[in-house]
Amino acid sequence: MLLALILVTPALAGLAFALPSGKDRAWLLPLGGALNLFLALAAIFFDAAPAAEGWLALDPLGKLFLGFGAVLFALLSIYAPAYLHLRAERPNRVMVACLLVFPGITNAVLLSHHLGLMWVALEASTLATAPMIYFNRNARSLEAVWKYLLIGSVGIALALLGSLFLAYAELHENLVASLRLEDLERIAPSLSRPWLRTAFVLTFIGYGTKMGLAPMHTWKPDAYGEAPGLVGALLAGSMTSCAFLAVLRFFHLCVAAGEAAFARELMVGFGLLSMGVAAAFMVKQHDYKRLLAYSSVEHMGILVLGMGLGGNATFGSLLHLLNNGMTKGVLFLSAANIHRAYATKSVEETRGALRLVPWSASLFLLGFIAITGSPPFGPFVSEFTILEVAVREGRYVVTALFLTFLLIIFVGMSSTVLSVVQGKPPAHLERPHRQESFLLLAPIVIFLACSLGLGLYLPPPLEALLREAAGVGVP
Repeated sequence: MLLALILVTPALAGLAFALPSGKDRAWLLPLGGALNLFLALAAIFFDAAPAAEGWLALDPLGKLFLGFGAVLFALLSIYAPAYLHLRAERPNRVMVACLLVFPGITNAVLLSHHLGLMWVALEASTLATAPMIYFNRNARSLEAVWKYLLIGSVGIALALLGSLFLAYAELHENLVASLRLEDLERIAPSLSRPWLRTAFVLTFIGYGTKMGLAPMHTWKPDAYGEAPGLVGALLAGSMTSCAFLAVLRFFHLCVAAGEAAFARELMVGFGLLSMGVAAAFMVKQHDYKRLLAYSSVEHMGILVLGMGLGGNATFGSLLHLLNNGMTKGVLFLSAANIHRAYATKSVEETRGALRLVPWSASLFLLGFIAITGSPPFGPFVSEFTILEVAVREGRYVVTALFLTFLLIIFVGMSSTVLSVVQGKPPAHLERPHRQESFLLLAPIVIFLACSLGLGLYLPPPLEALLREAAGVGVP
């Protein structure tokens, strides 16, 4: 019953259409965020029983992703009313409704123990986020939505084909066809190996497209660049996490079937490729919002690289999921505040942000320091954990490439970020009215505090959950 209740937050979307005032409508978002967080924590701490004949269940991996997604959305929902108030010229009925629908859909992905239901929920999340990317209603945002839907549809189609191939891997061996995770894990050693491998490749590429892994990342720079910062943070933290969980579900089936080595090498290769592509495009990047998109490509690569290396790097990868999401919240929201002050994303036209919007610029600078793996922030700990495993296992080529890409990214990103925050602002700009209100800054500070806290101290209950989740399907 409790798991079913977690999916009811989209019901608040009906109120978004009923309320006539855009200002009042925006305050539904913190209400939805608080309700979603309360239900998620209740399910986690009270070990909610499976529902819908086992199609919905909460294992350790699901608990980790569900709690992370609920905290992320709750913080973003605090930021949303102040942002929508500043954008009063834009009707927000559809935006608010889509934001309220989003956590219910992503919760369905995270709770799904049926691969067909998970696929449907991920496709629904794409449809829910597309109108939010188009919020600015201009030619560039329309192009971004088109790329997002087109490329995402190709990816989700490949994932569906991979799911069908997995079902045929059962039928090929005269097994009872089922897409429930528990059934699949039980019969995994008996599955047809060629069909299982093909299924994993297709689903990895398909759901990897939703994650934004290179070379399937081409929708990301446009979508992240044109979407409001609030939506960019949601995509980079929550949507990509859902796709990553889908990849892990299929990966764990490969492990259970004795095909771990095949799956791991594929993940290591794509992880390094994503980091390399991100490094190439982040050098001399002239759009600071697109810079964040390529940073997301990089960190999606780090996630699958850690899973591919295995062992304690699996723990590091799941920890990095949390660190990346919290730090991306800092970067996207502070970049959004800077963007509104300057009305441009161009680095050449954005100078002296520390003078014009000092709080947002300072947080943007600290977010850059954190996301590039500098101590004492959380990304340093998780990246070091992954690197340590690569060195200990004698993967010296992987280690060298990993460090090289991190160095290039640090140099390239620092050039863009320092250009934005340093110098003098253009003479024609005046300090925007209420540009840095409390509600526009408080969620960013909390995101930064979480990133710093995860670098300094990992609470024992969270560490236990991370290690339990890392052990799911991993020998």
